[in-house]
Amino acid sequence: MAGFSADPDRVVQRLRDGMASGVLSFPLTSFMENGGLDPESYRTYLTGRLDTAPGAVFPACGTGEFSALDEDEYRAIVTATVEIADGRMPVVAGTGYGWAQALRFARIAEEAGADALLVLPHYLVEAPEAGLVEQLRRIAAGTRLPLVAYQRGPVAFTPEGLRAVAAVPGVIGLKDGHSDLDRLQRLTLAAPDGFLFFNGAATAEIQARAYATVGVPAYSSAVHAFAPEIAGAFFAALRTGDEATVNKLLRDFYVPFVELRDKVPGYAVSLVKAAARLRGLPVGPVRAPLTDPGPADLSALERILDTGLALVGAVRRPA
Repeated sequence: MAGFSADPDRVVQRLRDGMASGVLSFPLTSFMENGGLDPESYRTYLTGRLDTAPGAVFPACGTGEFSALDEDEYRAIVTATVEIADGRMPVVAGTGYGWAQALRFARIAEEAGADALLVLPHYLVEAPEAGLVEQLRRIAAGTRLPLVAYQRGPVAFTPEGLRAVAAVPGVIGLKDGHSDLDRLQRLTLAAPDGFLFFNGAATAEIQARAYATVGVPAYSSAVHAFAPEIAGAFFAALRTGDEATVNKLLRDFYVPFVELRDKVPGYAVSLVKAAARLRGLPVGPVRAPLTDPGPADLSALERILDTGLALVGAVRRPA
């Protein structure tokens, strides 16, 4: 399937509307204790997430352990997400690795009915910016789906590179995970009108106010994966200028959560999954090379979660 033939303008408008109305949801992928995919539990889990009306849903991305999925599992997850979303919000599936492998996942996402793709950072290779642009160009040329580039880890664009990225037909936006606000401001100024940006830092709420000051108010929320009540309360307080609530949630929930997250590599996903299990959500364990938290960290997480839920008048029960 050569060439871009979908309507990116419609996808951009749907994403823009969603980004203004709610957090961007990055759901977990449900696994069984033996490590196998648990598609029925995923459907149950995802239904609860999407009933809270996030602005868009991003299945099989970083929080969803994209790198641990084979192609059949990926197909099952994206298909289920499209069916459960049922047109209520855009579905942006993850893809990644080198461009040839990314296109294999992209075509599965097309067949499943996804609206767009988030192109995750490539694997292992150090590459010059011209190569990063060519990677996106080759993916865009082989799929009908619009692309959102993700700069994080080995992927970082200059303003000149961003202009080249934005000129690729089908590339509609950028997710930023570097949190370099000087660089990000330069990128937003270099981008054409209508190009989408959103904050993709780990536990993005911590930096949401700072990102907004450079014109990037939309953000992904890993917390939505286990506590949409907290994620929704923070989003509402931020958008209405309720600084007291924003500060209280940051001070008493988000900062302690991030401090615990930073203790162990991979906790940006495995802590989120552990918190979901504490709420009775059927997500199962993480897959290697990630590891689930030990008893001490799990107890600390339980206290942090209970504090956050109490702040927004919720309790720790299955969602």
